[in-house]
Amino acid sequence: MTSDASDAVDIRNALLRLRRATGLPVAFGGLMEAGQQMRISELSGTATHALRSLVVTSGNGLGGKTVALSRPCVVTDYSASRRISHEYDAPVALEGLRSVLAVPVVVRHRVRGVLYGALRTARPLGGRTLDAAVEAARDVERALVVRDEARTLAAEAGAAGGGWEQVREAHAALRALAPKIADERLRAELLGACALLTAPGSTPSSWVRLTPREVDVLACVAAGATNAVAAERLGVTPETVKAYLRSAMRKLRARTRGEAVVAARRAGWLP
Repeated sequence: MTSDASDAVDIRNALLRLRRATGLPVAFGGLMEAGQQMRISELSGTATHALRSLVVTSGNGLGGKTVALSRPCVVTDYSASRRISHEYDAPVALEGLRSVLAVPVVVRHRVRGVLYGALRTARPLGGRTLDAAVEAARDVERALVVRDEARTLAAEAGAAGGGWEQVREAHAALRALAPKIADERLRAELLGACALLTAPGSTPSSWVRLTPREVDVLACVAAGATNAVAAERLGVTPETVKAYLRSAMRKLRARTRGEAVVAARRAGWLP
């Protein structure tokens, strides 16, 4: 799966968190491209552009070893290490790096990228530093999982050839997923994907203002979910679902669940 601008932002933010958590002066990384190659696309704290756009092949160098083994790898003195091959010594030396760690970003048992942290002196990188780097990689993994799911659901809806039932199911699944995401930027991006699944060119009507949770509940109802199923999907109680549904029905001037869904569609809140 190819990366996009949002994926690059995830890598960039993870590198900043890695440096803050570890005190390492340099961090860099990137995502896998076609085949077994990873391109270093994001730099943080570097003094040169020697590492930018460097293509790392699986098995080669520290990052390539990390890709091949799907686990973190560390060297105390990069150029002198006998534990790695040395295809990339020149750019590493130009940047003046000595101690380097590499941590894989793994999604569904597949390496999707690598994060690096480095010192310009040859001294051991301790367990706390490695743990912090691993946690930064986990942040990227979680973001990629959510974005992959959003893309898959949207693609399935589009492949349905205008089949609104599939579109509505995808919309409900995305709405249910969004509140579980702590990252505000990623949550907003996912809700933006939801908006793309509504009727083309539609915008929510000004005559009725629904809260995000009211839309979540209506999306579940529109996809055929019972109150109990909607509650499970949204992580709330059935009584809470009923309360949101009653509030939405009142705003939409609907007497039944079905009327509420139809009114919400007409108002542009649902596909």
